[in-house]
This record gives sequence, C-alpha cells and structure tokens, in this order.
Amino acid sequence: MTQACDLENYKVSNVILCPHISLTEYRDFWDGENDMRGGGQNPTPKAWKKHCNDICDGYLWNLSMINKCSVGDAFGMDVRVVDFHDVFTIPREFLEKLIEQRAESRFRLLPPYREHLSQAFSRFFMRVGLPVPIEKEWRI
Repeated sequence: MTQACDLENYKVSNVILCPHISLTEYRDFWDGENDMRGGGQNPTPKAWKKHCNDICDGYLWNLSMINKCSVGDAFGMDVRVVDFHDVFTIPREFLEKLIEQRAESRFRLLPPYREHLSQAFSRFFMRVGLPVPIEKEWRI
C-alpha cells in the first residue's frame, strides 16, 4: 500500500501491506451469507452479485478488488479482494530480502490500477466522524 514513488526513490524504511485473497476464497468466508441465514433469509446469487458490485463501486469502505490477470497461459491470478481492516508494516529491507530469496516473478499493479487501489485505501482512512455535529443555523 506504500506509494510506488516512495518505494522507487527509497523514501521509506517501512512498507505498508494489506492482505488479499481470491474472490473464491472470500466467498467461502462471506459474512453476508451468515447474516442472511441468521435473519431467516436465504442467500442468493443475486445477493452475492450485489455484494461484489458494492465492493467494486466503493460502497464497502474496508474492501477493494483487484481484477484478474494473466501472463500467457502459464501464470495468472484470479480476482482478489483486498481488506483494509488488517494493515501491516514491515521493514523494507526484510521485504526486499524475502522477494530476493523467492526469486519468482510476481504481479505488480500498473497505473491506473495501483492509484485506484491507493485511492480506495485512502477513502477507508479519511472517514471522519465528529462527536458533536456542526450547528447549521447560519446567520447572514
């Protein structure tokens, strides 16, 4: 989640990460299904589709989606769901050594997809609620 320009220019010593899982895995843990069954409703494919659309449209502040992608026939990744509730910070050096040890190709988000994810992440953190609402009795 750390800005790419900060990583590229070595402006940070720690990197911010968020977990992501495949949409298929997320479906297995979907809370809406349990909520619907608990309320005496039967979860439907339509409710699941609406939930996925709400994530894509930014209505679920803590979640975002990354589209599926593939490189040729051998390497691919399904749609992923990113969860902003669990944010981790690790030392940049540790992450770079881990990547070096794995010596595998990895997916990287390209513009404008990484900026879209970054914007969703910032919307999650920029929500501000005031303890007392601002009075709206304006005097002119």
